[in-house]
Amino acid sequence: MATFAKSSFNAAIYAAARPTYSPKLFEYIHEYYKNQPLGSSARWDRAVDVGCGTGQAASHLDGVFKEVVCVDPSAGMLDKAREFLLNKPRSTLGQASTRTSATDATANTKFTFAQGSAEDIPSTQEGSVDLLIAAQACHWFDWQKVWPEAKRVLRPQGGVAAFWVYGESRLSSFPSLTPRITEFWQGTDRGSTTSVGAYFQRPGRTVLERLLVDVPAPSAVLPGDVGLVDFQRLYFTDDKRDIPDISLTDAPQIVHPTIMKVDWRWIDVLGYLRTSSALHSYHEAFPEDKKHSNDTRFLERDLADIEVRGNEMVDPSMVGGGDIAVRFWKDLREGVQNELGQGAGLFDKVMVEWPVAMLLVRRG
Repeated sequence: MATFAKSSFNAAIYAAARPTYSPKLFEYIHEYYKNQPLGSSARWDRAVDVGCGTGQAASHLDGVFKEVVCVDPSAGMLDKAREFLLNKPRSTLGQASTRTSATDATANTKFTFAQGSAEDIPSTQEGSVDLLIAAQACHWFDWQKVWPEAKRVLRPQGGVAAFWVYGESRLSSFPSLTPRITEFWQGTDRGSTTSVGAYFQRPGRTVLERLLVDVPAPSAVLPGDVGLVDFQRLYFTDDKRDIPDISLTDAPQIVHPTIMKVDWRWIDVLGYLRTSSALHSYHEAFPEDKKHSNDTRFLERDLADIEVRGNEMVDPSMVGGGDIAVRFWKDLREGVQNELGQGAGLFDKVMVEWPVAMLLVRRG
């Protein structure tokens, strides 16, 4: 996570190239939240997004809660979240319908921002939070501190925490390429010319790859304490083999179909690869890789496509070079070309999907 806090990490590029979250994910969260304990009713006063990053998840709470507090340890990420959330069009409140009805939606959500962590949420009073979320951040958490902190800030008798991550990407229609994808992201050789896996920060990345099965249940951290109840582990995947340990008994394990997928152009896939924190760290260790000679596969065709489709606003320099990301990207395109005989052009589209794991818990 320290990579995101470095001044050399470009939060704007990161925000532009990452996948966004399906509204269906928030429908699950809101349904769980609305199912309040007997004698309680859902309140829509305050939500907190810890590890908010660029504000993508928090934006889904616009029009749902009166106040959304965005917390992140990185000043650069907070700046980007502030820019995104305060300047985004407010003409539609599409997520509000997941509350009760559009008529009681909150028209003017107040976004506030604070630098801090999930282990010690700043300026948050005890029992003041209706919904606590963390999107693609909870694999970094110290759960011996986060579960007690969640208990402290959540509203008694109904406040909810929802923490989720998306795991390893894959090309939906090309399972034959999954081993190459796994090698690139999970290789362990720090001197590799084909993998950046050794440059992810561990153990956080491992927790993500294993879809949060290594996160202890609240009851394991707070034994005998009924402060956090109704703990659930949810998975959104079409392949149960994504889940390393489906036999966990500390919570119901509920599997739903894949909901995080996107139809990307190949140039978009390259943009996504460029946002990897591991790639950033790899190039700090091997700056000469950025000057690697051109990988000429597809290059002439790509440059011709860019010239023909000038309105796509793609910088030709994006597809040149031969660094580790470009080599991997072209390995995938070559695999698709070999399998189909087509579909590997710069502006051709390919379906990318990610399994999602989510933890839900309620304040007792």
